[in-house]
Amino acid sequence: MDLRLPKPLPADAKTRRAEALDALDSVLPFDRRDFLAELLTDDDAATLRHLAKEGIGANSLRALASDLGYLEAWSLAATGFSLPWPAPEALLIKFVAHHLWDPAKRETDISHGMPEDVTAGLKSAKLLRVDGPHAPNTVRRRLSSWSTLTKWRGLRGKFNAPGLQSAIKLAVRASARPRGRKSKKAVTADILTALLKACDGDRLVDVRDRALLITAFASGGRRRSEIASLRFEQIVEEEPVPTHPKAPDGEKLPCLSIRLGRTKTTQADSDAFVLLVGRPVLALKGWLERAGITEGAVFRGIDRWGNLEKRALTPQAVNLILKRRIAEAGLDPQSFSAHGLRSGYLTETARRGIPLPEAMQQSQHRSVQQASNYYNDAERTLGRAARIIV
Repeated sequence: MDLRLPKPLPADAKTRRAEALDALDSVLPFDRRDFLAELLTDDDAATLRHLAKEGIGANSLRALASDLGYLEAWSLAATGFSLPWPAPEALLIKFVAHHLWDPAKRETDISHGMPEDVTAGLKSAKLLRVDGPHAPNTVRRRLSSWSTLTKWRGLRGKFNAPGLQSAIKLAVRASARPRGRKSKKAVTADILTALLKACDGDRLVDVRDRALLITAFASGGRRRSEIASLRFEQIVEEEPVPTHPKAPDGEKLPCLSIRLGRTKTTQADSDAFVLLVGRPVLALKGWLERAGITEGAVFRGIDRWGNLEKRALTPQAVNLILKRRIAEAGLDPQSFSAHGLRSGYLTETARRGIPLPEAMQQSQHRSVQQASNYYNDAERTLGRAARIIV
């Protein structure tokens, strides 16, 4: 990594720090620990371990670790030193100026935005993929992580300083970057059908991918992090339910409930749950039986020889599985991501006329506004407002 380190990190210090991060093996991907050990300080590692002991959610801790690694790398590239704690307001404003800027002005002023040597350093460390300004939400999230980590160190930062807030507002306005969807296209029922056909085989990986995709969709469009962290102990067998609600004594369908625990919108001690009914139940049970899973992670890695691994899939792996199956179905992987399962579920419920409150019980959206956006999109394409002149 060419990050202008003041001096090489001693091997024993790197080893000690990697061992400290090993304590977070359930949170940090194994292949990232050595990388983070080069960037983070001993105090950084201690802070992350403290957060883990305090019971912060695994997904939140993973995001904090990732953002902290980026912030330390940026500080090394931009100043030659590790992050100071607490950070002075000038450094916070410099971070904003390096990440939110006006592309038009950059054409006439090469010093505007992130300097070329800082860009090159971050790209060499594979921490920077974009050439233009960052998304405002990404910058705000990293500043929020920076603030959170500052507070957990018992320090007070300058994150609410008027100068910083003014810089953010002006920079967002100058960058003029349109907000994009997490997934360009929604994985609706017809797309899901194509995906399931793409993994219609008898290999262990096919059985897993079918169960993963149909479970993620039918359980309300679960986030990729929730699918990756799903454990056998969260699945509860329920009494069969009527195939037709108006005929309670008729044919029955198998039913499972998934206890969510801590998610982005629920707490660890929450009794929130979602249901699986019918075909998704059979797919999930078929996977568990085929893989011999009776405890621990539900969806696990499978090596190139078809052997089941003990380690759970990462959220990134869930996304890659969907994209691979999208390609095998003859669709464009660039147009879909795992979030498309979530948006697709709500889009599909809107198309079928399912009331929004009922759909939100399954999706566990907290915000009516956020959930209704998918309904509005579906209604607009099918409605009369856009068909005044045809």
